[in-house]
Amino acid sequence: QLEFITPFQLYFNPDLIFRKFQIWRLITNFLFFGPLGFSFFFNMIFLYRYCRMLEEGSFRGRTADFVFMFLFGGFLMTLFGLFASLFFLGQAFTIMLVYVWSRRNPYIRMNFFGLLNFQAPFLPWVLMGFSLLLGNSIIIDLLGIAVGHIYYFLEDVFPNQPGGKKLLLTPSFLKMVFDTPEEDPNYNPLPEDRPEHQPRNQDQNEQQHPQ
Repeated sequence: QLEFITPFQLYFNPDLIFRKFQIWRLITNFLFFGPLGFSFFFNMIFLYRYCRMLEEGSFRGRTADFVFMFLFGGFLMTLFGLFASLFFLGQAFTIMLVYVWSRRNPYIRMNFFGLLNFQAPFLPWVLMGFSLLLGNSIIIDLLGIAVGHIYYFLEDVFPNQPGGKKLLLTPSFLKMVFDTPEEDPNYNPLPEDRPEHQPRNQDQNEQQHPQ
């Protein structure tokens, strides 16, 4: 907005990425949501809301898996972007998060601007219809829905099918970086670290030995 940089320095361009080595475009194209306006704030609200609900809900205590979903979704969208004339993929990423949340919370009732009542799995399609009413292309929304469905199917559906197995395995280095290490059940702390050897605080001493 301050014009320190322009969208032309941020958009997805395979030619500039692979020939001019402008690698930052692989990330920056997800971070631009257009000029300040209704569409910008709409995307920001949904990105914040559903990213937070996923992180505090089905990904609670699984930060590495959460980051891996980001990387997996971004990778698939980038692959699609190589074959289509898509310049910014941030909105598709938001729709992917909405789709995954909606499929994992199928019985929640939603209300859209007080006009429509529906269950959560219909939310991505309602957003796509709303985007169409605003005159935007629905290709980006369809991409987000498709990538969200691929992730949901591989993570939640296929492993529970007869003969199915978990195909999306979070790399161990992500778990080392983002997840807190599990406590060893066989760990025996040193005597001075055991609770019974910890000094009692001053308040407890004063209560037991009043002046």
